[in-house]
Amino acid sequence: MTKLAHLPQRGVLALRGADRISFLNGLVSNDVAKAAPGQALWAALLTPQGKYLFDFFVFATDDALLLDAPRADIPGLLTKLRRYRLRAQVELEDASEAFVVYAAWDGPPPEVAISAPDPRLAEAGWRLLSPAPLPANASEGDYAAHRIALGLPDGTPDLEPDKTLLLEAGFDELGGIAWDKGCYMGQELTARTKYRGLVKRRLVPVAFTGPTPAPGTPVMADGHEVGDIRSSAGNLALAMLRLDAVEKVLAAGGAEVTPRIPAWMQLPHPTTSAGTA
Repeated sequence: MTKLAHLPQRGVLALRGADRISFLNGLVSNDVAKAAPGQALWAALLTPQGKYLFDFFVFATDDALLLDAPRADIPGLLTKLRRYRLRAQVELEDASEAFVVYAAWDGPPPEVAISAPDPRLAEAGWRLLSPAPLPANASEGDYAAHRIALGLPDGTPDLEPDKTLLLEAGFDELGGIAWDKGCYMGQELTARTKYRGLVKRRLVPVAFTGPTPAPGTPVMADGHEVGDIRSSAGNLALAMLRLDAVEKVLAAGGAEVTPRIPAWMQLPHPTTSAGTA
């Protein structure tokens, strides 16, 4: 049975105007021109130094690009995009009141005007923007458990503005970077990180034995801090871990921590997978 969850913490930012595609394409990590009805993409806006600022799903309609983003990020994202608009023919608007954001998985989604498969993983399901409420049968927490088990980030606290690198968060394997589309803000450092093998930590799913640590709780190995907990659901969480610690005995707070490396995740050295997505 298809599960459908309303995601009230997500909102929508609309870009309209003749230059909307070229404008956004020059700023973000993915090729915006590939977004089409029924085909969304996942992209990030970076600092000039290649550090994460915002990420979002991009939907295309006949006259607009619609960004499905964390609602709390939309004011800052609007401010940042307006700063780069200059003479581009593009209009930017917070359209969160015009759409309700949903995720669907474990089956086909309900029919709405704007929907697309989650572009990161087929197992993730679907993203939907509906002009009217739909009869959800799953909670936001259910969706969090679903995406965390798959190793999929969801903005902050999973990703840290001005600190996280895209390759630390799986953007390469999950299709969030177009390596052949040309320049965008932060592109140089992102490319150098990939081709020089500079990634030293990764965001990975973990399971707990014991009390669930709060976001930000340090993960320890051999008496040293090797990472920290990000978002969680039940006995699962995402954790940013040093790659050289993934196979060690880990603990956070009063809980034992076991990495569950999903099949899609390409780590640079052998690891013991405690589960697959």
